[in-house]
Amino acid sequence: MKWLFAIIGFAFRGFIGSIIGFFIGSILERIFFSSSKSSDSGSFFDIFDESQKGSVSPSDFELNLLSLSSLVIKADGQVSQSEMDYVRMYFVQSYGKERANATFRTFNNVVKNREISADRICAYLRPRLSYEVRLQVLHYLFNIANADQHVSDSEMRVIRNIAQHLRVGLQDFESIKAMFFQSADNAYKILEIEKSASDAEVKKAYRTMAKKYHPDKLQHMDEVHQKGAQEKFTKVQEAYEKIQKERGL
Repeated sequence: MKWLFAIIGFAFRGFIGSIIGFFIGSILERIFFSSSKSSDSGSFFDIFDESQKGSVSPSDFELNLLSLSSLVIKADGQVSQSEMDYVRMYFVQSYGKERANATFRTFNNVVKNREISADRICAYLRPRLSYEVRLQVLHYLFNIANADQHVSDSEMRVIRNIAQHLRVGLQDFESIKAMFFQSADNAYKILEIEKSASDAEVKKAYRTMAKKYHPDKLQHMDEVHQKGAQEKFTKVQEAYEKIQKERGL
């Protein structure tokens, strides 16, 4: 199938078209070949075997990330244009316009009208993504929910559910969550400490969190993912500076 699409793409757009065609054909081939071996009762994500280990292919990662995005967008029963725009902008910046559009088309044609299970998606992604990348996925989902300047309770529940399935620790979840909410103690939550922590504990927590969220952790990812890592790292620095100012450190 992938070679057929490559030939068709070459006929219409030359060499670039053949690459795009091969990319789309590879995704469809994987989907239809795997689906033919499974029952029709399951969701699209029944094709993924949780027992499989190893790295996730770029096309699988993009489709699964887009599927998780759709769960957040639809969480409150309303499709926000600002949230849709954020997802499109993120994918275009990450993968380029043509590749992003190919992913959107595949999602709309194959995945959109099927059951999307956060449990199955995360079971597939979890063993294939480093913990730092899973944290970045969570940060990305919060950015979607906050695109309209408000994270609803239903969106929060969906993101918390995804975080649990990705096995993101509760403290890390609360830390990233605090980056999107203003409260009297959100600086402490970002550093994953209590307000009663000693000055030494504050300094230790800052060093720990700065190391965890350092952009170098995602240097193998696309530029937009590194930008997300930089955003988290900056929030950690701002939280530490706020506590320093409060305490006169």
